[in-house]
Amino acid sequence: MASRSPTNFLGLASGDLLDVPRMPRSLPRVMTVPGIISELDDYGSNDGDSESSSVCCERKIIVMNMLPLQAKKDGQSGKWCFSLDEDSILLQLKDGFSPEMEVIYIGSLKVEIDANEQEEVAQKLFDNFNCVPTFLPYDLQKKFYLGFCKQQLWPLFHYMLPMCPEHGDRFDRQLWQAYVSANKLFADKVMEIINSEEDSVWVHDYHLMLLPTFLRKRYNRVKLGFFLHSPFPSSEIYRTLPVRDEILRGLLNCDLVGFHTFDYARHFLSCCSRMLGLDYESKRGHIGLDYYGRTVYIKILPVGIHMGRLESVMNLPSTFAKVREIRDQFMGKKLILGIDDMDIFKGISLKLLAVEQLLRQRPELRGKIILVQIVNPARGSGKDVYEAQKETYAAAERINEAYGSNNYKPVILIDRPVPRFEKTAYYALAECCIVSAVRDGMNLVPYKYIVCRQGTPLMDEAMGLQIGSPRTSMLVVSEFIGCSPSLSGAIRVNPWDIDAVADALELAMTLQESEKQLRHEKHYRYVSTHDIGYWSRSFMQDLVRACQDHYSKRCWGIGLGLRFRVVSLSPEFRKLTIDHIVSAYKRTHRRAIFLDYDGTIIPQSSIIKIPSPEIISVLTTLCNDPCNTVFIVSGRGRSSLGEWFASCELLGIAAEHGHFIRWGGTSEWETSPLSSDLDWIKIVEPVMRLYMEATDGSSIEPKESALVWHHQDADSDFGSCQAKELLNHLENVLANEPAVVKRGQHIVEVKPQGVSKGLVAEKVLSRMVDSGRPPDFVMCIGDDRSDEDMFESILSTVSSPSLPSAPEIFACTVGRKPSKAKFYLDDTSDVVRLLQCLASSSCPRSRQLPQMRVCFESVF
Repeated sequence: MASRSPTNFLGLASGDLLDVPRMPRSLPRVMTVPGIISELDDYGSNDGDSESSSVCCERKIIVMNMLPLQAKKDGQSGKWCFSLDEDSILLQLKDGFSPEMEVIYIGSLKVEIDANEQEEVAQKLFDNFNCVPTFLPYDLQKKFYLGFCKQQLWPLFHYMLPMCPEHGDRFDRQLWQAYVSANKLFADKVMEIINSEEDSVWVHDYHLMLLPTFLRKRYNRVKLGFFLHSPFPSSEIYRTLPVRDEILRGLLNCDLVGFHTFDYARHFLSCCSRMLGLDYESKRGHIGLDYYGRTVYIKILPVGIHMGRLESVMNLPSTFAKVREIRDQFMGKKLILGIDDMDIFKGISLKLLAVEQLLRQRPELRGKIILVQIVNPARGSGKDVYEAQKETYAAAERINEAYGSNNYKPVILIDRPVPRFEKTAYYALAECCIVSAVRDGMNLVPYKYIVCRQGTPLMDEAMGLQIGSPRTSMLVVSEFIGCSPSLSGAIRVNPWDIDAVADALELAMTLQESEKQLRHEKHYRYVSTHDIGYWSRSFMQDLVRACQDHYSKRCWGIGLGLRFRVVSLSPEFRKLTIDHIVSAYKRTHRRAIFLDYDGTIIPQSSIIKIPSPEIISVLTTLCNDPCNTVFIVSGRGRSSLGEWFASCELLGIAAEHGHFIRWGGTSEWETSPLSSDLDWIKIVEPVMRLYMEATDGSSIEPKESALVWHHQDADSDFGSCQAKELLNHLENVLANEPAVVKRGQHIVEVKPQGVSKGLVAEKVLSRMVDSGRPPDFVMCIGDDRSDEDMFESILSTVSSPSLPSAPEIFACTVGRKPSKAKFYLDDTSDVVRLLQCLASSSCPRSRQLPQMRVCFESVF
């Protein structure tokens, strides 16, 4: 069980943390019932779902690194003045909700506030803007944001590995500790205001990937979503991060995780599969990860822009004036526009090389085209940014010297803060927009360009265009940016291929107007219908769907530190206690006991598969009790099981899922008549061999009645992919054969139709009834999918009217996971301990098999 101590919780996650003072509660809790508000301990209870710490109406709590606010200090009064940052997409997303919906923002400020001013500022921001600031100490903020986020996560998520000290910063444990501490403080702020039963929490971006763990620990059933605005790297890149598991588990503590593209989601799923061994599947069109009984849903939806906001900027008088100025300045020339941050991943220098190549190979375009490159201020710092800036200026200067003249510069760099109206004017006038980033999460520049090229009636008047006249736009976009898949009419390029980018720019300049118009109309249709409101509304609708089963299941937290997770299972599902089952065992006299082998009494990961003397002794004792009928029911072959349990003369064995059965050591093996036709093996064997040869690390296990393809030693992703394909292949070729194809844990098995562990349990119980000894105690323990048949069969058989009274049933799975069983045990050692306790409660004596014997053929 998880520790209740916050010190232990974080200490186990990251070692010694920074000495972060406890944050004062600047915002009082709002009471919903009469009483006294107590100062709650941060992690005093693992079950915080019953608390109401705010008003009883649903709210959306948006958590981000930086609040959507602009701040400046008044020179005369010395007071802080704040205003909303209208360009922030996280501010704009509230337009996707109803006007009555209360939206609260939690995040840091872009300025440092003195400690004695923090309470006043916090109350002011909450009252005026519905914003709750998280005040991080300066040293913590620097190590958290400029350190871990920008120096380690940002490069890694953009596919840059720190191969040497000169190429990226190596992992720094102190920066990681700062990241953990900052995420905890953000979580504390959420806990101050949340009503966990009503509110929905939406966390944004890579800065806060651990916050879900802290929040889920306090509120097991909180409605929690996360959206990643950056790329998510492939597993080969991500696996180099020393704290990879902690971050993955943080995201998996959400109910819904969103990505801009399928590629990013696929990489995340691959990491969960490779590093945590999790399976995922599509459930009615929604991708879901099964994580300890909870389904974590994956959302793939690129963010949009705020149409109204952009159109209002287009209608500003300052925009009209700037349009006229730019038009006059570049009269007779075609503008190519680029707007990028000064960042090593934006590919500005590659773009300039492509323009240089175009002017070199097409001399007739000299003097006719101009690249206007607007450079936004860098969000980070360091030598990489400096080198990118230096390279950009050198390339621009070289191009202008080689192909420019006194009144013509082919490249114009605008390296200053550019107001919105000026960017809008350039968007509206550019013949082509190019985004050549080598890696970018989304990039909304192409969307804004399309909307500005569509224009408004007032903009048309300012530009001298006829209202309603056909519009055109051309896009050259990198295939490595998030918006690329949604822009099917754009010219997609590999930014590293300079010749291809130059050719794309030439095509964009020379394409027929009718073709440009069709591409523009297609893009505008998409952008105008998939705006920021659509994005936020769609995400929240899926979050509601992902949380709809929260209160239909029983959940509890397990795990220490950042390994914390919530197990969510059926309300009737509980751990099988030894006292409970021993008590039932002692008061009953006709007992049936069914045990799986691998993963139940022998660990699945164990290399040694032979049962230990301890297990043999326990089973022998149980079998020697005349009240017991004990069976090992396994998928293993009869030769192995018969040899291993030869000394347990009274032990029943069902091998190969019940194809063979032996009622005791002196009995002969009997074969199920349902599997008499095994000609299909000749069809299956060559197909499996084909997949084995094509999948390194896989193998085939031949059985007398079945064939099993194992891929546990193959590459996890490739093996899983091949298993799905093999399953489909075999189902097709065996459509008319008496065989079934089943997929298990790292296996694909083909076995006779009608043979199952459930049938074994059914027939053994029927035999006990027919012999006049109906069971009053039934215990069945197993760990995998095939054992679910036994659980189901037992529940249906014991409810039969042929039984004089209902026996006590103990269907038990190994491991806390969704199951048809009502009980669970944690692992194989728990199973062995349970069997030992039952054995010590038995009354063994010399015993022979009952004389009454029903032929196996007759019961089948």
